[in-house]
Amino acid sequence: MPLKTLFLNPPSFENFDGGASSRWPATREIESYWYPVWLAYPAGMLEGSRLLDAPPHHVSAEETIEIAKGFEFLVLFTSTVGWSGDHGLAQAIKKANPSIRIAFVGPPVTTDPDRALNECEVIDFVCRREFDFSVVEYANGKPLNEILGISYKDANGVIQHNPDRPQVEDLDAMPWATKIYKRDMDVTRYNVPFLLHPYISLYSTRGCPAQCTFCLWPQTLSGHAWRKRSSDDVAAEMKWAKENFPDVKEFFFDDDTFNIQKARTIELCAKLKPLGITWSCTSRVTTDRDTLKAMKEAGCRLLIVGFESGDPQILKNIKKGATVERARDFVKDCHDLGLIIHADFILGLPGETKESIWNTINFAKQLDCETIQVSVAHAYPGTEFYDFAKRNDFITNENMEDGGGHQMAHIEYPGLPTEYVMEMVHKFYDEYYFRPKAAARVVWKAIVNRDVPRLYVEAKSFMKLRSQRNKAARAKAAENALKQQESISMNA
Repeated sequence: MPLKTLFLNPPSFENFDGGASSRWPATREIESYWYPVWLAYPAGMLEGSRLLDAPPHHVSAEETIEIAKGFEFLVLFTSTVGWSGDHGLAQAIKKANPSIRIAFVGPPVTTDPDRALNECEVIDFVCRREFDFSVVEYANGKPLNEILGISYKDANGVIQHNPDRPQVEDLDAMPWATKIYKRDMDVTRYNVPFLLHPYISLYSTRGCPAQCTFCLWPQTLSGHAWRKRSSDDVAAEMKWAKENFPDVKEFFFDDDTFNIQKARTIELCAKLKPLGITWSCTSRVTTDRDTLKAMKEAGCRLLIVGFESGDPQILKNIKKGATVERARDFVKDCHDLGLIIHADFILGLPGETKESIWNTINFAKQLDCETIQVSVAHAYPGTEFYDFAKRNDFITNENMEDGGGHQMAHIEYPGLPTEYVMEMVHKFYDEYYFRPKAAARVVWKAIVNRDVPRLYVEAKSFMKLRSQRNKAARAKAAENALKQQESISMNA
């Protein structure tokens, strides 16, 4: 029998969707949770394991510590923003259960395993990049010095970095994540405002060949090598999931780039169509009309699209591999076909100016997608963006957050103060949603879906966070003004 293993997406800040499969680890403006897909695969390979996704199930740190007393091995998925809290939780678990072995996985321990092992003495080892088989081998008794892709301290306290583990190639041999959801999780706890509820997310591929400089996952965990499950395997899982989750209204393919290969996408759509399911996915603007048409006919409802910026130079700076012209054509195709778009934008990317921010706001209004998300640029360690920002001394706050998990601007360029970027995030939302056309769309959706109570809660949550961010931005502005005044006084 393998070690009795607890796979943990740990409790953290209130409403914090911080690890396991969250692409942008932070407390949400509106409470929403993504599935811990990465943890589901090794959990499906170990008899007697449990996957505990604490945040959406509102499991407290104290309850987590108590649960961990019943396990021999803990695998904790950590995040850059949640690192200090995760470190403290691991220490408390070790104190309550001294014999438990602990492994940390996730981007921070991939990019800086030495720091992780030196700062948190209760960690037995960390896994770099894909960790599925590393933790499974350890649970089955393989010695640390024989496990590829891990780092650990030997008997003399010296950190050892074992050779890298090859990426998983045969994705069809992996367990189905949905079977672990059925075993360990309550799918009604997962809610994303622009997806139908309840929903389920899963992967049909791993990796992303795109070279976007800011994107965390391909540069730290999944890699740039694009690997796909067979269309038969994906369709079989979807058929099983439909039968076993009769109340689920939507399935979401949370791949880094779901439809990057036209032939494969059309082939998969042909096998999804007979199932009669509603599904959504991520997409790049380079997807052509024929592919989008096949997706729509197979039950696709919505696409999450990272437009990032409406400024051509910034798109070049971040190696997006797309243009504003192509984005416009893509959106027109989606609108013509009846596909809904949730559009993602980022303020504060390399080269950002006050002018480029307004270019992006006006671009977004021209596209007129159903919903948007506006984020502040975060330079995560391990990304090309981080190296750029660090090299040029643009990083003002390594923690990226305000102490409560809320995203705060932490990149400051000459002539573009962080408080201005935060102010423009709110201005962006105002400019977009308070247009008569957009406002009418939101009201009509609320009436048709009879979802007014949820919309009220979401609006209240957003306005609360907006107030907190504005307060932090004002405090930062006051601090800068004081420093400037002190500098003038010293030079007088």
